[in-house]
Amino acid sequence: MFVALTLGLATLVALMQTVATLRGGGRGDAVSARMVRFWGQLYVINYAVGIVTGLVMELQLGLNWAGMSRVTGGVFGAPLALETIGAFFVESTFLGLWIFGWDRLNRWVHLGAIWVVTVTAYASAYFVLVANGWMQRPVGFELVGGEARLTDVGALLTNPAALLAFGHVVFGGLLTAGFFVAGVSGWHLLRRTAEVAFFRRSMRVGLVTVLVALYPVVMFGGVQFAYLQPTKLGGGDAEAAVADFTARFGPDDYMAPGLAGAGEAVMVMMWSLMHLVAIVALVKVWFGRWLVRGRVFHVLMVVSVPLPYAAMLAGWVFREVGRQPWAVYGVVKTEDALSDVGSGTLAVSFVVFAVLFAVLVAVNAWLLVRFARRGPEGASLGAAPPAEPAAVMAPTF
Repeated sequence: MFVALTLGLATLVALMQTVATLRGGGRGDAVSARMVRFWGQLYVINYAVGIVTGLVMELQLGLNWAGMSRVTGGVFGAPLALETIGAFFVESTFLGLWIFGWDRLNRWVHLGAIWVVTVTAYASAYFVLVANGWMQRPVGFELVGGEARLTDVGALLTNPAALLAFGHVVFGGLLTAGFFVAGVSGWHLLRRTAEVAFFRRSMRVGLVTVLVALYPVVMFGGVQFAYLQPTKLGGGDAEAAVADFTARFGPDDYMAPGLAGAGEAVMVMMWSLMHLVAIVALVKVWFGRWLVRGRVFHVLMVVSVPLPYAAMLAGWVFREVGRQPWAVYGVVKTEDALSDVGSGTLAVSFVVFAVLFAVLVAVNAWLLVRFARRGPEGASLGAAPPAEPAAVMAPTF
């Protein structure tokens, strides 16, 4: 809910600032610089709330999943440590430099800061997906005394279940950001804003991003089917796959693919709707003057903002549910991965986490809507502090 927009919007803001920096004081530079401030402010809001969710998830791993940590911590914990130390800390540091270094740092140094933030954000996502990919398809390890030990770092880092998911997430983030930028721009153009040049250019940025990202997302999603667990398979091969699976792991050791199949159905429906929107967007990009005049098109872009989120959630349901009953497929079952603290404590813990996540989602949405409605004139990111009034000197005799 947070990372996709953070990844995509960071990339777009970095590209906007690159354009503004290269143009220097040339024509159009003012619009580019204002775009960086406006969209950058929305990016920082989403990033800040996302940090809190990351902390909650780490707390949940420690409290609720001690069994998995005992067995697989030596492998599963390695990419998460790299994500935290090597990527997240660097990303946060340079984001602070970027936010508070406005008009204080050299413009090229300031541009470099946002690109470090963007690159380390992708590195962070990659390491997280290495951990998740290992849960889906464990490789490069051996069990010694009931504990997993890493034997092949290369296999862990190049796991297809991680690399293909990473490509899927990269373009999914760009797609989410593209629809977000186009939707916010459509809302302002629909209300006949005076900032026509600003939001016309922003609309083009959003639409081009959607067109560039849509088909790679589908491609990276499709090739992952080669690495699905048998419990996710549907159609003619499902019975044979499940029979083979149960012969190896037991008759009660799989969850029927109903919920996974529902996630797949929703995901396909969302992609289909986004394809239709992309076709309309292609026409609008070609006939540029309609970007400002097309009120129906503006409404379409506004209501399309949730589509990539719905597809993303359905995709994660499809990816995670079919793995059950395994927390780490074929290595640790979910029932063995839980902390030994009692079912009541676990239930309360999960409810608290779920409510907290829901509150954070609501707060994030409220903040994004509030600051997006203000427009570029309300963007305070990088604004100089108000000057102190000059001291009045009393005459001396």
